Amino acid sequence: MLHRTAHIDGIKVFYREAGDPSRPTLVLLHGFPTSSIVYRTLMEELADEFHLIAPDYPGFGLSDAPPADEWDYTFDHLADVVDQLLGRLGLTRYAIYVHDYGAPVGFRLALRHPERITGIVTQNGNAYEEGLTPFWEPIRKYWADPSKENGDALRGLLTREATHWQYTHGVPDPELVDPAPELHDQALLDRPGNQEVQLALFLDYGTNPPQYPRWQEYLRTHQPPVLAAWGKGDEIFGPDGARAFAKDVRDARVHLLEAGHFPLTTRLEESAALIRDFLRGLPR
Repeated sequence: MLHRTAHIDGIKVFYREAGDPSRPTLVLLHGFPTSSIVYRTLMEELADEFHLIAPDYPGFGLSDAPPADEWDYTFDHLADVVDQLLGRLGLTRYAIYVHDYGAPVGFRLALRHPERITGIVTQNGNAYEEGLTPFWEPIRKYWADPSKENGDALRGLLTREATHWQYTHGVPDPELVDPAPELHDQALLDRPGNQEVQLALFLDYGTNPPQYPRWQEYLRTHQPPVLAAWGKGDEIFGPDGARAFAKDVRDARVHLLEAGHFPLTTRLEESAALIRDFLRGLPR
């Protein structure tokens, strides 16, 4: 595993890299509130056969986190940074793995460069209204009225209790969940100024559901191979979000796992086997 940085528009962007660059590439795009650290074990599982790149977005992980009033924290901007990083690395053909926030970043890349995408692995990375659960109601309220009151109501999602819930809800046996990753995530959430970064992204997430029709049209038109290996106990992005991919992609593979929002924490081997088999079948 290599731990590298690149400077994109004045921002230090951290990324992990593993595997032989001559092999097929999988770009792993993380969600909230984590970073590329969530992919360490999966990368170790797959590095014998594939080339893997996992960046940290600005504001997350070991990348720079400029204050929210000095950097435009939007999903368009996050996608810009990842796009420039992949260009800097000379990557012109790759599959994407999307989880949570990784979906709006990944689908923006797919719309920009459909010819580059060899396939899509989604683990609780949503692209359909069907996947949005009641969890989103207070956030929808913020989209409709971005007042300080509605923003402050979401600060509870940034607490240690909320992070622990994200990792453990929907998991049949919570004792399988290693607490170390959530502690790492929380330490970074607790950095001065980071709550404002996250609130900015909560607000901008409202730009994503209106784009779902465009993402779905991309899927119907280009028919990228899709593997939806989804934690069926997820109360943030429900399993109907996984099933929905089969509406638009012929032969989409949909697997509902006995897991919650972070399938890799408790279903690593099962996930890795599904992903390995899927990647082997992609065009080289």
